[in-house]
Amino acid sequence: MTRLKLYTSIDGHSVRYYLPDSCLVALGSVCAGLRRRIHIAVNSMPKKLINLVALVSFAWVVPTWQFQAQAQMAPYAVAPPLSQYFIADKSSEIELARSAAPASIADEAEVLVLAKDGYLSASKGGNGFVCLVERSWAKTTDDPEFWNPKVRAPICINAPAARTYLPIVLLKTRLVLAGKTRMEIARGVNLALDAKEWPPLERNAMCYMMSKQQYLSDDDMHWHPHMMWFVPGDAAQSWGANLSSVPAIAGRVAEDKMTVFMVKVDHWSDGTAAMP
Repeated sequence: MTRLKLYTSIDGHSVRYYLPDSCLVALGSVCAGLRRRIHIAVNSMPKKLINLVALVSFAWVVPTWQFQAQAQMAPYAVAPPLSQYFIADKSSEIELARSAAPASIADEAEVLVLAKDGYLSASKGGNGFVCLVERSWAKTTDDPEFWNPKVRAPICINAPAARTYLPIVLLKTRLVLAGKTRMEIARGVNLALDAKEWPPLERNAMCYMMSKQQYLSDDDMHWHPHMMWFVPGDAAQSWGANLSSVPAIAGRVAEDKMTVFMVKVDHWSDGTAAMP
């Protein structure tokens, strides 16, 4: 069976979706129209970008059994034992978390480490920044590597992001540790956002992801050192992101009701030069 393969990524997080040609027969012009729109959306953007709107929009029309069959073949179709997500040496996790940002920021930041009940504060800070090592479930629940236990994504977020972005990650973490499924996690996030259980994303909510030790996905393990901004809604056009010669990269994360903007930098947090 031939399949249309879509490959894009954001923040080095690889995303693959397969649209079976057989669905064109089963769904007729509806599926064909979706396929054309997805093809246009992907080809009109730089290779390293994600267009979650286009990629996710066809999910509801593809028969459930096809997704189940693909999930069975995927390397991370189910969650591995939770023990694989933990770092035994907490001092190593603290060091890895701090590597997300230059020492001038990370040394004075609060550090969170993953424990059986969720992320816990391991070191108090004084500058408003919070550093932690995100696991694979910080991705959206439809990401093929949502359960990848190898992912270690050091991130250091500023105070606005700590108040309004971090709660999403902490909620996902609690749901994962409680043994919830992807569907239950997605539903939990959606309900919390709709219920406004925490404040909406603040202006200037941003983070550093400049760790040379980052492992963002199997395909883009270390990707590039970069900075990110979290903006509510679909806001890519407000930066002119993804246009020719524009350094800003943007992807809409529909599940989290936000747009993530990225700008690559030319060095890692320890000051060493990064490959272009």
